[in-house]
Amino acid sequence: MSAQGVERSWCVVVPHHATGARLARHRLADELAEVVPPALLADLVAVLAELVGNAVRHADPLPGGVVRVAWRLRPTPTGPRVSIRVTDGGAVAGPLMREASPDAVDGRGLHIVSGLSTRWGVDRDGLGQSVWAEFEPNASSRPDLVTAG
Repeated sequence: MSAQGVERSWCVVVPHHATGARLARHRLADELAEVVPPALLADLVAVLAELVGNAVRHADPLPGGVVRVAWRLRPTPTGPRVSIRVTDGGAVAGPLMREASPDAVDGRGLHIVSGLSTRWGVDRDGLGQSVWAEFEPNASSRPDLVTAG
């Protein structure tokens, strides 16, 4: 397994439906399994699942009833740097971290994203919103949400 080499990017379009998260997870895992460490791959898959799941549950689709999922792998001397971006049609309220009670069945997704990624944030434009997460090699601290736009 080696992340040495050239920068690579992927972009896939998945249905704005629960199956979209599964399709995106499998595609990311298939593409990155041989080039990132297993622990990082597990974090990437978990974060991608949360972001696509949130797009399906809380936001409108892009035209055509889809969500756009992109990721970029940038090799560095200390390990792979990976970014994930999920773009949807937007929602009235943007993504917010909320406090979930111990017996709540939801409300922890963005805490998972924040805990596993180095940083994450939201970009908005006239077409919708993109929620992104970045993973730095050997990152020891994970700052809170960064919002732009």
